[in-house]
Amino acid sequence: MGFFSKNETAPETTDFTESLSSRQLRDLKTRTDNTDLPPYVASQIRTELERLEKTDPVAAEFSIAVNYIELLLDLPWFKETKDNLDLKRAESILSSHHFGLEAVKERVLEFLAAKTLKSQQRSRILIVDDEAIACENLSHYFTALKHSVAIAGNGIEALEQIEKHDHFDIMITDLKMDKMDGLTLIDKVAKISPETNVIMVTGYATVSNAVDAMRKGATHYLSKPVQLDKLKETVDDILHTQKRLQISEGPVLCFSGPPGTGKTSIGQSVATSLGREFIRLSMAGLRDEAEIRGHRRTYVGAMTGRIISEIKRAGVTNPCFMLDEIDKIGQDFRGDPASVLLEVLDPEQNRTFVDHYMDIPFDLSGVLFIATANDISKLPGPLLDRLEVIEFSSYSFQEKQLIARKYLLPKQLSSHGLAEIKPEITDGALGKLITEYTRESGVRGLNRIIGTVCRKLALRILQNEKEDSLPVIDKEQITPMLGPRKYRQEAAEGKDKPGVVTALVWTQFGGEIMFIEALVMRGNTNLILTGSLGEVLRESAQTALSYIRSSAGDLGIAPDFYDHSDIHIHLPAGAVSKDGPSAGVAMGIALVSLLTDRPVHRNVAVTGEMTLTGQILAVGGIREKLLAAVRTGCTKAVLPAKNREDVASLSEDVTAHLEIVYVDNLNEAMPHLMD
Repeated sequence: MGFFSKNETAPETTDFTESLSSRQLRDLKTRTDNTDLPPYVASQIRTELERLEKTDPVAAEFSIAVNYIELLLDLPWFKETKDNLDLKRAESILSSHHFGLEAVKERVLEFLAAKTLKSQQRSRILIVDDEAIACENLSHYFTALKHSVAIAGNGIEALEQIEKHDHFDIMITDLKMDKMDGLTLIDKVAKISPETNVIMVTGYATVSNAVDAMRKGATHYLSKPVQLDKLKETVDDILHTQKRLQISEGPVLCFSGPPGTGKTSIGQSVATSLGREFIRLSMAGLRDEAEIRGHRRTYVGAMTGRIISEIKRAGVTNPCFMLDEIDKIGQDFRGDPASVLLEVLDPEQNRTFVDHYMDIPFDLSGVLFIATANDISKLPGPLLDRLEVIEFSSYSFQEKQLIARKYLLPKQLSSHGLAEIKPEITDGALGKLITEYTRESGVRGLNRIIGTVCRKLALRILQNEKEDSLPVIDKEQITPMLGPRKYRQEAAEGKDKPGVVTALVWTQFGGEIMFIEALVMRGNTNLILTGSLGEVLRESAQTALSYIRSSAGDLGIAPDFYDHSDIHIHLPAGAVSKDGPSAGVAMGIALVSLLTDRPVHRNVAVTGEMTLTGQILAVGGIREKLLAAVRTGCTKAVLPAKNREDVASLSEDVTAHLEIVYVDNLNEAMPHLMD
């Protein structure tokens, strides 16, 4: 039996759908009329609405078009936040959120200071008119508005003013003047000062004059008698656009360094100090360029790229946009996302960024882009060229202890319900956590291990309700709570052996030590290299062996040592790929030690690139390498003499626990490593 009687009829579905679609169209038209949109966007929406009126509401194209129009209406085409360029406030925020990183914070403050000065710079206006009264009136008017104003009586004087002052932001000129008219002046200014915006003001306003002025480079055309309010509005619009572009121009900062050193949080502090919306987009593993640029609007399910969708969510055109882990972008048959970033990060191109879904330009010039990376060597050259890299160095032991005491521990106590109980964790306990349970450049692992201690402490407090005294955690209680230590001071605890050298190396995770091992055996003059070595490391080993063979007599080695022998050099952790020139000296010392049977001091670390003549060249990553030496129990570090300036710039907490020796060649280095 049906739901309707014989005298009743079911409502037509098509009528209902048509009424629903007509309401949607009417609402979209109303929103379009009431929304401030760029002219080309409003034109695009009207075209889509006209097409919708002819489309069947049941068709898939109808819903696709509706979603497209709603996106264009929801985007913040003109809405932006005003920057808070208070430098003292920014410095206070950076200092309160981050300990150490002085060089990084100074560079960020320099970045903000440059933007502050640029925003405070007075705009320069040139007024050109052969009527002296008109020039004087406009000059007084714009001077009162805090602009820097110059006047000229004709086109020739105007060109002299431009050559004298390099350029002006705006030139307001008459059309009919003696010696040189306004159209000729505009044509010449466009060639010698193209960044100057020109406003033509004339009593001879005709369509042909306006067209000629626009063709020659004028940006606006007003008729006399000019309305000062209209002129001021035009000038303000031009200056706002200019200043917005000038402030956004400049380097794209790229924070580079080991994990856990505060790269992302520094970026968030920059956004906070400026008062901007903060957006974080993880680039790790991103393989499809449509994730950035969007999908073509040809099928159901197509969507914008992540950049446009995040800006829509933020609701402003000038957020602080962090591209996190930019060095981990993938590349396969779906495209190369890194190449898309060339357009996104270039201020000359991103003013007209086109998302495939939108298919019309969106201005990204107001966005403050900040990138982070662990290893910038993985970035393509053209992309790296658009970035200003700021290095984040590893934390020293003292810095880690202060960060743990002031930042990490209070946060973990609060999150585990221990803030009111206030348990005491001694400096000795924190020191043991740093040296024996974590080994990292940053403090992320330290934060996790402190959280583990807090959880175990919370359980102990609840299980032992009769205990009245405040719990105290000393270093003796760490091992019963966390088990055996995970890391040892290999350099301090190992034995001296011939052919085994403690080398200092740098990785994307910070400084490390590596024991380079060498053995000699009967054979046929083969050099065997193992440990997943790259081409540069293999060449370093060949160089060290050639030098030792050529200088065998001076080094106390039998000249024919290699005639019936094979030499094997191994770098442990064979599953990890290794490359770089800084192990050359260590390989040379290992061979000399092996062939003279002299043990190498295990607690003396060495780094440096060696040439074919035994000279030692400078290497990078000195701070991270010295911190690794201290962390593993070394007491002395042998460095290239050319790195003396790098060490001089380091703080005392990095160098105080080491005896640092500088050498120029292998012969100078040997007495410090072997008896």
